[in-house]
Amino acid sequence: MPQRSTGSRVYLTLVGFALALVGGIFAALMWRSFQRARVVDSWPVVPCIILRSDVEERQIDPNGAVERRFAVLFGYEWQGQPMESALLKLRGSMWTSKPQGADALIERYPEGSRQECRVNPADPSVAVLEPESKAPGYSLWFPLLFVVGGLGVMGGAWRK
Repeated sequence: MPQRSTGSRVYLTLVGFALALVGGIFAALMWRSFQRARVVDSWPVVPCIILRSDVEERQIDPNGAVERRFAVLFGYEWQGQPMESALLKLRGSMWTSKPQGADALIERYPEGSRQECRVNPADPSVAVLEPESKAPGYSLWFPLLFVVGGLGVMGGAWRK
């Protein structure tokens, strides 16, 4: 079997490093998102009332579709203090061009309805109606494949 040149070994090392680095970055971001979802799940649940339930619209480009998102305001009480929040989830509501998403949330959280919300005990001004998804933690294997593959390419480049 012919010997690899030093240039090809360096090239394969750089390619492997890039794969491992990108996979590592995505794995770290997904792990952080999963950890945030676990923290929100541990927040105390308190009763709240929906004060406003509406749809916001925007159109960034005159030729583009109108985007909509669910806008909510709810009130709750934390240690005897009345508080308000406008967060469906920690990241807020997503903009979408599909009208069904926001309309379904208006039906789920109608104005005046009593709901349960999660309150951050470290910062009670932050409360959410819905917990975050833990899906990133269950999908962590995918970017880790790139880390393992990149390390394998780097190791194989220098194997005799």
